[in-house]
Amino acid sequence: MIKKVYTLIFISIICNHLSAQQKQLSIEDAVLKKNTTLAPDRLPQLQWIPGTNDYSYIGKAGGKEFIMISHTDNKPADSTEVTNKFLSIMKRYDKDFEGFTKFPTITWLSKDRFRYIYKNKVLIYNFTFDNIINPYFTSLEGFENFDFATATNNLASTRNDSMFVTVYNETILNGNPKNAHIIFAPIKEGNVLGHAVHRNEFGINKGTFWSQKGVHLAYYDMDESMVTTYPIVSLDDQPSKAKMIRYPMAGGKSHEVKLKLYNMLTKAKPIEVKTEGPLEQYLSNVSWSNDETYIYIAIVNREQNHMWLNCYNTESGLFEKTLFEEKHDKYVEPLHPMIFPKNMPGKFIWQSNRDGYNHLYLYGIDGTLEKQLTNGAYEVTDYYGDDIKGNIYFQATKESPLEKHIYKLNIKGEMLRLDTGEGTHSAMFSEDYSFFMDIYSNIKTPRVINLYNNTKNKIAKNLLNAANPLKDYSMPDIKFFTIKAADNTTDLYCRLLTPSNMEAGKKYPVLVYLYGGPHAQMVVNQWMGGADYWMHAMAEQGYIVFTVDNRGSMNRGRDFENVTHRQLGTIEMADQLAGVEWLKKQDYVDATRMAVHGWSFGGFMTTTLMLKSPNTFKVGVCGGPVIDWSMYEIMYTERYMDKPSENPDGYKNSNLLNYADKLQGKLLMIHGTSDDVVLWEHSLKYIKTSIDKGKQLDYFVYPEHLHNVLGKDRAHLIVKITNYIKDGLK
Repeated sequence: MIKKVYTLIFISIICNHLSAQQKQLSIEDAVLKKNTTLAPDRLPQLQWIPGTNDYSYIGKAGGKEFIMISHTDNKPADSTEVTNKFLSIMKRYDKDFEGFTKFPTITWLSKDRFRYIYKNKVLIYNFTFDNIINPYFTSLEGFENFDFATATNNLASTRNDSMFVTVYNETILNGNPKNAHIIFAPIKEGNVLGHAVHRNEFGINKGTFWSQKGVHLAYYDMDESMVTTYPIVSLDDQPSKAKMIRYPMAGGKSHEVKLKLYNMLTKAKPIEVKTEGPLEQYLSNVSWSNDETYIYIAIVNREQNHMWLNCYNTESGLFEKTLFEEKHDKYVEPLHPMIFPKNMPGKFIWQSNRDGYNHLYLYGIDGTLEKQLTNGAYEVTDYYGDDIKGNIYFQATKESPLEKHIYKLNIKGEMLRLDTGEGTHSAMFSEDYSFFMDIYSNIKTPRVINLYNNTKNKIAKNLLNAANPLKDYSMPDIKFFTIKAADNTTDLYCRLLTPSNMEAGKKYPVLVYLYGGPHAQMVVNQWMGGADYWMHAMAEQGYIVFTVDNRGSMNRGRDFENVTHRQLGTIEMADQLAGVEWLKKQDYVDATRMAVHGWSFGGFMTTTLMLKSPNTFKVGVCGGPVIDWSMYEIMYTERYMDKPSENPDGYKNSNLLNYADKLQGKLLMIHGTSDDVVLWEHSLKYIKTSIDKGKQLDYFVYPEHLHNVLGKDRAHLIVKITNYIKDGLK
């Protein structure tokens, strides 16, 4: 693997940052303007138009938004004609229509039709032939989770935990569960009553799966009546009322999931896939064969150390065969369904970290492994598809764990990088793969979008070179470097933000920001170095802001991540303290004034450091913290900790209630009262234990907020965190 060296190289993201004319980024601006006036320019709704090498995005002309249709052959873009016709037809369709305050999200169905939603209706506009608007679905009120079949435009959706399928306004499947705890397909993540199949683990982010031709629909059917309940208090009523959610805690009863199949042609009663096995097993990574004859499911046992990739008959739901199995003494975690390359009949691609890193494997449809397509000490992080010549395209971290680039693997097995420039790249390929858009940023570059001619392997034209939205502000310097982990062997990547006007000989207070858990990486070579605007504002206001990705974080391989198995918080803390030791050796660091802050797993780590290394940090701010892993959800916790009965010492050592009496510094704990991810119970029990132990701490809640405090209240949250850190480090 080619490894970039970032050691002790200062890179300023703003030129001339010492200019007296430059503004200071306030904490409020860092929060409220981050996604608006201080965000890098982009091309909204950038997408390829099916059947063409044309693309579109929403642009502006004369202060109004238009559909910009552009061509790869450098013909002039059409920025007004299609939109003007569309708006004209809209006025005829809706006599009260006065225009869009914000242009609707459009989805191209063909080169002359696009779909959009307007006033609870799904509409299709045809602008080539008759310029009409077709009201495809006219009653969406109360519905959510819209999943359209690409081939047919049929719609699967949910309402009140029921499954609906609609074809041209005709509802042909109406799942009305008799049992109030049966959930048809997961409700969108973040809903306060949000039931999610396996709580969105194993790569699951939806509950409906259309077959390639749109003839069949598979959907999850979850019974959680056996799962323990938990009250979420609503302030809408007087007196307040509790809405009960089902929350499966580690070691307890898990919900039971089935997969059902519906045939759009026969309209017969849905059939159940005969997955058999224990009721608490996990059904993940659902995929259809190209001919729709079979459906495949990656089945994981509750212990999460054994996976079977099974094939089932579509018509009967009966088991056909197991294509292969994967086992590991710690855990397996399939995150991606089977990929059926368009130009490799009888083959499929499977992603697995079985050799230590996530790579692509080519199989015959009978389950015979033909070859490993990618290999090396790097992660494949996205798959883009294959072309008619048999080339496959994907994203990987081959250059550096801090970067992502776009690659082609040709039929000879040669791996070719397609993009240029350091940083984090992602791609959007045209339908025939003759062109692709490379979207990237790095710590010096806000956003660049280049159109590549894939047949000539060169940039055809630049679509966007976003200006620096912070050019008028003084901003800190960013440094990437590595330190040794607590094992004195493993390299850990670090990010350091320092004030632009540092004074020689002066010592500065420190803010350590962390997450530290699986499936997250904080230190990345992208715009702002992966650090939130707030961290940059803190640095420029006189703080050293430091982050290290400890062992247990992502994109460094399986063994780097699973080394924390059965002992969450232990190795992570040791690595974070290795970062603290590095800080203490710097002559500009005031080691007596150090603060630590994190949310969720980062909240757990913040509290862990404050309690288990009580004299290290003067101030800690933790948000939504896991306090006792036995109270966290089954799927996540049992993967990394096993069941409480199987790992009593691990649960005891990581239970922060057992260390509440060790607190020395100032600790602010924050929680959303409607948190359905890390239940409010965690921090409430910690307060109760602190009172019992005679320990003082500060506490703040955000009424009816979920796991993250969002919206206008987020500014309030960040100001509170900022003030607490500043006051505590005086």
